[in-house]
Amino acid sequence: MIDALNSFLAVASSNSFSQVAKSQSVAVSSVTRKIDWLEAEIGTRLFHRSSRRVMLTDAGEQFLPRARNILAELAQAKHALASINADPRGLLTVTAPTIFGRRHLAPAVASFLERYPMIEVDLHVSDTLVDLAEQRVDVAIRIGVLIDSDLVATRLATLRPLVCASPAYLARQGRPATPQELTAHDCITVATPALAGPAWRFAGINRGVALPVRGKLRTDDKDCALQAALAGIGIAHLASWVASEDIVAGRLVSLFPDSQAADPKSLPAIHAVRMPGRSYEAKARLFIAHLRDVIGETPYWDVALERMRAPVPTRKARAGA
Repeated sequence: MIDALNSFLAVASSNSFSQVAKSQSVAVSSVTRKIDWLEAEIGTRLFHRSSRRVMLTDAGEQFLPRARNILAELAQAKHALASINADPRGLLTVTAPTIFGRRHLAPAVASFLERYPMIEVDLHVSDTLVDLAEQRVDVAIRIGVLIDSDLVATRLATLRPLVCASPAYLARQGRPATPQELTAHDCITVATPALAGPAWRFAGINRGVALPVRGKLRTDDKDCALQAALAGIGIAHLASWVASEDIVAGRLVSLFPDSQAADPKSLPAIHAVRMPGRSYEAKARLFIAHLRDVIGETPYWDVALERMRAPVPTRKARAGA
């Protein structure tokens, strides 16, 4: 088929079987057989032939652009398949929510570029939900419930909720001993109720319904809530990927580290999503696999919290070992 299509395009361009045969260093009968086969396959004549000249039929005129497209698409497909086995290269466009992009994605992109030096990355951080097809985005980080059913999603981490406050706030207002006591404290809440999700809900408490916490500050921005908690304005309910660094550093205190969410299935997750069947798919897969390696089976931010909580061996225990 490919040889026949190439011969058809060559004859259509030169209007001569003999010229095509000469350029291909074959007999005229070889070119003729290919055109005859193609006409039989399609079921119509493509050329008017005479002893003086060769010209396209009406059907041949209509088939000409389609033949060109078939060969062009085949060439693109071969190039795409060859690139899978070649060194990854080219541009990759990635988007992520602002605080996650700055805190966790930027370092992962840096190590990805070091690993694949022929790839370039356009990194966009924004809390606006991006249409991957319209904005030509290769990979997007989504936190929460996925709403785009046509996207291929890879789960990167389940979110672990934490209730935390600064040492200064706890010194001033006291430390709540149980989640129920949060109702007597200044809590940093979500300004838009629809975005509250599982916040302030705990297993076995208030029948799984969110506690009626209140406070002086309401915000829809995670970074604003974090900064407010660090400033001692109130108690915040944040995911571990947001607060773990400050908890490990002692700038925040996790108040109920052993508490569980009222409904673990309701917890949001972090996903990497991509459009299927695109030319950049191989690079997108590489990047998502790299993210999974960087984050780890247990997210590294949760590993840091667990290490902080692990008991320090006593001198006697170390001696016995």
